[in-house]
Amino acid sequence: MLDNMQKLPGYQVNEYQLILDPHEELKQRILQVKKDFFEHFDAPAAWWGKPMVTLARFSQLEMMEERILHRLRAVAMGHHPMKVELKDFGSFPAHSIFIQVATREPIRRLVRAVKENQRLLKLDQEHKPHFIDEPHIGICTRLLPWQYEKAWLDYSTRHFSGRFIAASMLLLKRRLGSKAYQVIERFEFMNLPVSTRQGQLFA
Repeated sequence: MLDNMQKLPGYQVNEYQLILDPHEELKQRILQVKKDFFEHFDAPAAWWGKPMVTLARFSQLEMMEERILHRLRAVAMGHHPMKVELKDFGSFPAHSIFIQVATREPIRRLVRAVKENQRLLKLDQEHKPHFIDEPHIGICTRLLPWQYEKAWLDYSTRHFSGRFIAASMLLLKRRLGSKAYQVIERFEFMNLPVSTRQGQLFA
């Protein structure tokens, strides 16, 4: 079905990620953690994915993109910059290890605001948007059971700390089936009241 749709003009399907982007120094520190993980646990998946806090993932038609951008601009206008604190490691048994976000609630509020637009982000019954309830920064996913057990024994007692100010969120996209994501737009958090936001959106 999707293969046939994608041959029609405007029916190209894209995959999207909405994220918070740490500053460069913190990203380099996290990349070093990922590199060490890869070397110690023979886990190539640790190389995949850039350090970021994912808010939502979804697939949608190209023709819907401008409407989505419009709604996400409105969401960002109503939110203020937030401090994101990273603290130690967590896991999703028995396949993933990540850096924990200690300041979860402001991010959850933002995700809830994005989720209000979920009908716009839903392609069909098989491709529903996925919203992240437990914000984190992934170190490695798709671990084999032995890798997870060995790695978690080590990382459950390790420490990590870092922080960054999230003054915006980024929307990334890639064509369905391709590998590299590209940034489409950065949405600045403005903490504007509703009336001001509406004025800016419809000016």
